[in-house]
Amino acid sequence: MKVYDELVARGLIAQVTDEEEIKEKINTGEATFYIGFDPTADSLHIGHFMALCLMKRLQKAGNKPIALIGGATAMIGDPSGRTDMRTMMTGDTIRHNCDCFKKQMSRFIDFSEGKALLVNNMDWLKDLNYIDVLREVGMHFSVNRMLAAECYKQRLEKGLSFFELNYMIMQSYDFLVLFKKHGCKLQMGGDDQWSNIIYGVDLIRRTEGEEAYGMTFSLLQTSDGRKMGKTEKGAVWLDAEKTSPYDFFQYWRNVDDADVIRCLKMLTFVSLEEIAEFEKYEGSALNSVKERLAFEVTKLIHGEEEAVRARDAAKALFVGNVTAEDMPSTVISADKFADGALPVLDLLTECGLIASKSEGRRLIEQGGINIDEQKIGDVYAAVPIEQFDKGYVVIKKGKKIYHKAALQK
Repeated sequence: MKVYDELVARGLIAQVTDEEEIKEKINTGEATFYIGFDPTADSLHIGHFMALCLMKRLQKAGNKPIALIGGATAMIGDPSGRTDMRTMMTGDTIRHNCDCFKKQMSRFIDFSEGKALLVNNMDWLKDLNYIDVLREVGMHFSVNRMLAAECYKQRLEKGLSFFELNYMIMQSYDFLVLFKKHGCKLQMGGDDQWSNIIYGVDLIRRTEGEEAYGMTFSLLQTSDGRKMGKTEKGAVWLDAEKTSPYDFFQYWRNVDDADVIRCLKMLTFVSLEEIAEFEKYEGSALNSVKERLAFEVTKLIHGEEEAVRARDAAKALFVGNVTAEDMPSTVISADKFADGALPVLDLLTECGLIASKSEGRRLIEQGGINIDEQKIGDVYAAVPIEQFDKGYVVIKKGKKIYHKAALQK
């Protein structure tokens, strides 16, 4: 099966500007394409994972990816999918986040021997002359058309700043620069980026008189339309320091039955033939498919050794044959211990074991919380810092969930 047809079969492609041209370039390995990543945090997250998987698939087929880190566009913030303006970050924060992105991408995409490029739009956007931009670029943008775009239309009721209105122009200019400098004729992004992408295609046609192309991929959503990648602890990150390989594994191990096949198709390199066999599974048999999904995705991000460890730890926890080394853990800062003790409810919250204090109180009242094999019966109980003399305490929630709370050294 040709690579483009496989993308379609895996449900990855949402929209394209010219399917026949894009299909031809991708299938022959001739496409130089780019995907942009704005460094709004110090780690990539599951939302970026789809883009990274797509880049990896196309690179394996001989195409050349360009990973664009938006050091400049992050200073404005993409209004797509937002109901309010993003918090503005300092230059130092953005630079730090860019460095973190580079390290993570380099573990996933092969940048050796010119097989891929890593660029930062700060390199060409920071020194632009405002009047030149207005004359050479701004003249090609119709405000009426821009405001009709989905990414802006949803913001008009609450207020869209001129500051944010420039984002589309900057992203389009990025495409123009990469087209001229690196021969990049294809921009890809999530399907919420469609408006930004087609304006870049249009800008190249108007200024260069040449054709460029755009393609969007499906966003990672559950079968009922919710965005994937959130837990009680918050976002699921690709950085092992922010989301441990074990927690990362468990996120995928616990996806809904209705989502496991979609995730296997979109996020792993398991063959479509093997996945077709998995589609016949029902009920408890799907647990083995979920474990396969969790292992494959964890291996892609954290390596096979960590994936094996996470899988073995999950099995040990399930059967009760568990050691402290196997457990997911949270580091607790000493300054959390007011008067030398930390309330149990606060400890459970810090470890992400409860979504609310009311849930914690209910668990304690039902006898569902043990700390160091001692059942907690008082909702106002606190754990003294001296109990961390071995460096940690072990929390057991219910019958099968174990967690290690370690005191920061």
